[in-house]
Amino acid sequence: MRELLRPARLAPGARVAVVAPSGPVPEERLQAGLDVLRGWDLDPVVAPHVLDRHREFGYLAGTDADRAADFQNAWCDPAVDAVLCARGGYGVQRMVDLLDWEAMRTAGPKVFVGFSDITVLHEAFATRLGLATLHGPMAAGIDFVKNTRAQEHLRATLFAPETVRTIASGGTALVPGRARGVTLGGCLCLLAAELGTPHARASAAGGLLCLEDVGEETYRLDRYLTQLLRAGWLDGVRGVLLGSWENCADYAEVRFLLADRLGALGVPVVEDFGFGHCAGALTIPFGATAELDADAATLTLDRPALR
Repeated sequence: MRELLRPARLAPGARVAVVAPSGPVPEERLQAGLDVLRGWDLDPVVAPHVLDRHREFGYLAGTDADRAADFQNAWCDPAVDAVLCARGGYGVQRMVDLLDWEAMRTAGPKVFVGFSDITVLHEAFATRLGLATLHGPMAAGIDFVKNTRAQEHLRATLFAPETVRTIASGGTALVPGRARGVTLGGCLCLLAAELGTPHARASAAGGLLCLEDVGEETYRLDRYLTQLLRAGWLDGVRGVLLGSWENCADYAEVRFLLADRLGALGVPVVEDFGFGHCAGALTIPFGATAELDADAATLTLDRPALR
């Protein structure tokens, strides 16, 4: 696994497009998120269908074609420096194959931010464009709107990435040790669902794999991890960072499962690393070469996340 191409950092006045490739977006939270971006001296523009809701499937922010068009138009607009997702939910898998990846490649590298259902796009950007991305808070998310730590860590990553080359989580080692590799990952259920699709990478070999999820029963987390293990997707992984497991079972039960399924990999594993669906979520660059120190619960990037 090789390090991916890093986009340029943002500067005051940069134009950022807000898109909704997944679920419907609450207007009040969107407006609050736009206010935060303006407070950072950014120029946010909202894609035309961000506030849409699909007529038949209320869990989608408009039709697949409209969501895909919003995303591609934002990415291919030469005046746009970054594309930020408004929220997750569900829906990227329905629209990702409608994107013109050659046109997006021609548009050049830009900053891309999102998490949860956006895991599918992180994987597609890695495999189709070879582009590094940011797993971080979304523009209409509660964490982005209300949590200072989440806001400030994302802001530092966007504007002054050299100041956050070492990400210290306060977590603990589930399996001690150090490892080097290239960061990747996201929502566990989406990584399992991506197996066999056109955008899925062959394996996580050589990677520092970041995993988190939300609202899943323990047997379902077991199923996802077992599927990745049986498919050989975890063969050769260098280390694992575990984020939040919000609204899953009691963490003692989840922790036992994680140790059972991941402990036999023989690589360092750190838990409670503070990314994902938790309050104050940290921004984790994907596609970056880094060192994981599970005992110190730190991830140190070889280079800043953005140029």
